[in-house]
Amino acid sequence: MPTHDTDLLTRIPLSARTILHVGLGDSDIAAAYRPMNPTARLLGLSYGDAIDADTARDFDQVATADGSGGTLPFDVPHGIDCIIYDQVLEHLEDPWTLVRQHAEALAPNGVILIHGRNNAHWRLADGLLRGGPVPAGLPGLDVTAVPLHLEDAGLFPLEPAVQEAAHDEANRFVAAMAPSLIALGINPDHYRQRCIGSHVIWRACKAPAQRLFISGSMLDPVGGVSHVRVVHPLRAMNSDPFVRGAVTDRIGRSADGDPPHIFVLHRPALFGERGKRILTALSEAGYMIVTEFDDHPDHFDMMRAGGELTFTGVHALQTSTEPLAEELRKYNPEVAVFPNALLSLPAVKNFASPESMTFFFGALNREKDWEPYMPVINEVASLAGERLKFQVVHDGQFFAALDTPHKTFTPTCNYDTYQDLLAGSEISFMPLADTPFNRAKSDLKFIEAGSHRVAALASAIVYENSIADGKNGLIFRDPVQLRLALLRLIALPGLARRLAEEARAYVRAERMMAYQVSTRIAWYRSLLERRDVLEQARRMRLARYAGLAA
Repeated sequence: MPTHDTDLLTRIPLSARTILHVGLGDSDIAAAYRPMNPTARLLGLSYGDAIDADTARDFDQVATADGSGGTLPFDVPHGIDCIIYDQVLEHLEDPWTLVRQHAEALAPNGVILIHGRNNAHWRLADGLLRGGPVPAGLPGLDVTAVPLHLEDAGLFPLEPAVQEAAHDEANRFVAAMAPSLIALGINPDHYRQRCIGSHVIWRACKAPAQRLFISGSMLDPVGGVSHVRVVHPLRAMNSDPFVRGAVTDRIGRSADGDPPHIFVLHRPALFGERGKRILTALSEAGYMIVTEFDDHPDHFDMMRAGGELTFTGVHALQTSTEPLAEELRKYNPEVAVFPNALLSLPAVKNFASPESMTFFFGALNREKDWEPYMPVINEVASLAGERLKFQVVHDGQFFAALDTPHKTFTPTCNYDTYQDLLAGSEISFMPLADTPFNRAKSDLKFIEAGSHRVAALASAIVYENSIADGKNGLIFRDPVQLRLALLRLIALPGLARRLAEEARAYVRAERMMAYQVSTRIAWYRSLLERRDVLEQARRMRLARYAGLAA
């Protein structure tokens, strides 16, 4: 995807329900956005140029117009959440009348994005001064005039994003031209600001909102948890024009000097003097402190060393399941549940051959969960022969216990490699023994498998809350049930594919980050609004549990 499309993509609100893309050209932005927000209604409008079939396929509805304005050729009863002008306004005779008309269709929280060429780019001036040809086509947009036109349309302009900014080269050009600029009454610093980028993305909204800054720490990225629980949610919230979220490598320091609003600690171990120092530093810096925790706390040694501070010493907690939330509320009543969700739905690449299937297993600390099932797995592997291949990630003991030559082992790897290996499989094995710790786990493995169209073969613990047995996966409760289920999948590859496709449909409809980003932002805003009350409650807990008033 071209760079300018990537820049545009990150600025389209991920929570948008209806999006209008004006000026389709050869842009593939709709195809890139669709996997992130599958249920959004994407509208394409072209002025002058015909819309080819490949481009139209990415949209729910497309239309052409002559650029003279008038009523939009789409029914948008609830308004449009985002209007994108992708290098089209500079080619229209009266673009700003069109923008004003379109702005009337914006939803109350709607956003307009304008991507255009900078007609004051220093390379254009440099080329002309050196005797180069006049650039073909129209010159682009006036970077100083665009915000004024947006205000005239009743919109609130936001900070633009400058693209292809070669700062060193531009600075040398401006320095060389400074005497002439001054002689012409042009401030060189002002000119530098106008001329640096070859293209600019302007963003404007119908109504401004209070800015929200969220900083987050995270554990080393193992098993995808950091991505799903920290990195992807922050990236999703960044698509809101009034939210900035970023991972910082130092607790207590915001990204790029942002004001201290929210600081999310990913699975911290707060106990002893170090834990107290961290909380004191964050509190004195002015942060609302949130602990992100997605495992049963009693499993961790820190709880025997005063680790309840992890939950009592912060303003709020966030987690992935309601059973886990109930455990955490014993320490702190302010708990938000955000189920695991995916930032983007991946393309599928499995079920390429009906002659064989690949059994995937990749998980941390599951030895006691899979041991009771290994005899029947080996029995089925012996019966199936080369029709059943095994792909094992991380767990060397599981790999060694497999009594089959048709197996492949990958040591602990990065998340992208893990996802790629899962995507090439047809069956995903998800064993969990019935323990208090396991009962508080999330269904992330099922969501990951479903997204890649991989059939889930899962224990009843945890997964029966998400999997409809026989519809979007198979549930087992003992080795006998596992044996029968695995034999069915091998004998009926069509069944495995149907289950996998239903699981993917479930993820597409229910478990995308786009569907919860607004809820996350609203909760963080509510924490700021209730700062005094939550701070008072935090101090009371600290006094009660640890004798500390941070």
